[in-house]
Amino acid sequence: MFFRNAQIYRLPAGYDMTAERLSELLASQVFRPATSAELTTSGWVPPTKDGNLVRTVNKQLLIALQTEKKLLPGSVITQVAKAKAAELEEQQGFPVGRKAMKELKERVADELLPRAFSINSVVHTWIDPVNGWMVVDAASPAKADDVIKLLLKAVDKMPLESLRVQRSPVAVMTGWLESDEAPYNFTIDQDTELRATGESKAAVRYVKHSLDPEDVRRHIAAGKQCTRLAMTWNSRISFVLTDSLAIKSMKALDVIKENEAVTYSDDERFDNDMMLMTGELAKMMADLVEALGGEAKA
Repeated sequence: MFFRNAQIYRLPAGYDMTAERLSELLASQVFRPATSAELTTSGWVPPTKDGNLVRTVNKQLLIALQTEKKLLPGSVITQVAKAKAAELEEQQGFPVGRKAMKELKERVADELLPRAFSINSVVHTWIDPVNGWMVVDAASPAKADDVIKLLLKAVDKMPLESLRVQRSPVAVMTGWLESDEAPYNFTIDQDTELRATGESKAAVRYVKHSLDPEDVRRHIAAGKQCTRLAMTWNSRISFVLTDSLAIKSMKALDVIKENEAVTYSDDERFDNDMMLMTGELAKMMADLVEALGGEAKA
C-alpha cells in the first residue's frame, strides 16, 4: 500500500494515543449500510482483513472511513416530477405552482431513493503519534474534512491542526522555478501550472514537458505564479505539491521497491509496506516543511 494523496495535519509530537484506545473510541461510529430512506452514511471499517478498526505497525496507526452514497441525479428527479406535474395539470385544469412543484420534487426523491444505486468509497488515514503527523489519503480537502469531522466526534478534544508553514507555497514554488533550482533533496519534474493573479485567471500548464527556464521566467515576469509543481524527493517519491500545501499523485519509485523485505503472508506484506511508507513519508514531509521555511508557530 502507498498513499496517492496527502492532506496533512499536525498533532503534538509524542501524542498519547494507542491503537487499543483509538479502536475503543471509533467503535461507536462503525460503518453501517444506508437504509432505503438515507442518501448517504459514513463509518469506520477495518483497514485490513483482520477485523480490527486500527492497524498498528511500529507505533504508526492506520484507520479507514467508508462512505456509501446513493446515486440520485437531480435531472432524474426533475424529469419524473415534471411528468407528474403534467398529469396533475391535466386533472386539475391549471399549472402546478412553484411551492407545489418543490413539494412534488421532494416526494419524487423519497420515492426514487430506495431504488437508487449505491457507491462505496474508503478513505485511509495515517496517524503518527510519535512525530505528530496525521495524513488523509484524499485528493480534495472536502473528502478530508469528512474524515476529520467524524474523527473529532469520536476523539474528543483531539489536538489536531492543519499544517502551516512560514512561507507561502505559491511564492516558494515560483521562486524555485524562477531560479531553476530545487531545494536540497528535491528535484523539479516536468509538470507544473502557472496561474495569473489578476482578473484574467490565465493559466499555463506543462504536462510531461520540459520546463524551459527562460520560457517559465517570461510567464512569471508577466505576473503568473506557480500553483502546482511536480517534484521528486531524494529519488524515492514523486509527487505534485499544490498551492494549498496538499500533496497529490504520490508514487513510490523503484529505489524504494528494491528495498522491500521478503514477506510470506498478506499480513506481513501489508505491515512491511505500511512501515516503509510511513517512514519515508515522515522524512519527506519534514524535508518539505524545512524547504518552505519551517512550521509557522501560533
